[in-house]
Amino acid sequence: MTVAAIVAAPAIEFDRVCARYERVEVLHDVSVSIPAGSVFAVLGPNGAGKTTMLSVVAGLLPTTAGRLRITGNDVSHLDATTRARLGICLIPEGRGVFPTLTVSENLWMMTHLGASRSDIEAQAFMRFPQLSDRRNQLAGTMSGGEQQMLGLARALSTNPAILLLDELSMGLAPKVVTELYDVVVRVAREEHLTVVLVEQFARTVLSVADRAALVSTGRVLEVGTPDQIEAELQAAYLGTINHSVAHTPYQALEDRIDHDQGAP
Repeated sequence: MTVAAIVAAPAIEFDRVCARYERVEVLHDVSVSIPAGSVFAVLGPNGAGKTTMLSVVAGLLPTTAGRLRITGNDVSHLDATTRARLGICLIPEGRGVFPTLTVSENLWMMTHLGASRSDIEAQAFMRFPQLSDRRNQLAGTMSGGEQQMLGLARALSTNPAILLLDELSMGLAPKVVTELYDVVVRVAREEHLTVVLVEQFARTVLSVADRAALVSTGRVLEVGTPDQIEAELQAAYLGTINHSVAHTPYQALEDRIDHDQGAP
């Protein structure tokens, strides 16, 4: 593959990917292309398959069919450790920090990748000045927002090529969420970092995403710009009011797509 082809290739490409937990298939023929250097949002209700998509990219869950490509190369056969060496970094739901270690000790642990402790701390405190005042504080005693800042700082210290964020906003005040996403987007723009954001709440991420996908019951319903996805959700929401209060916007959108495709 030529250099030009590698540059032009999507950062992540799901090509008819299926995945399962034991006997239960949770992703069904998922095809999504995520451009390099973009901020891409994956939206959907609980149980939609959003976290599973991140697990597949990170190598924590194998594919059972289809192919997963990173910058044009099939990585379906590679384990999680190998993919981490390729620059894939996952921050799972939760804080992702060691609560019984101080902020500095949490950052110190990232020196195993070769960067010096002083460089890692300098980067972390530049991105999140609030952490500088907490450097000797146990991570578990900090607020949820501060712990999430530390988790992000740890992840970004690895200089990832692809950053996967699962429900970054969970349990945090809107103002804190905005601050966190501001840092993520700034780093993505400055360092050509590809970011995949998994969220339930569309409004949280559509304002910062370049593109987004709607996912429900393990299928991709729509992929488009934030404006297109917001319009789809608004139309589906109106449909829930007009037709059935038992439906969510995602279910209404899925029902409409099934109808348009002639599903029984």
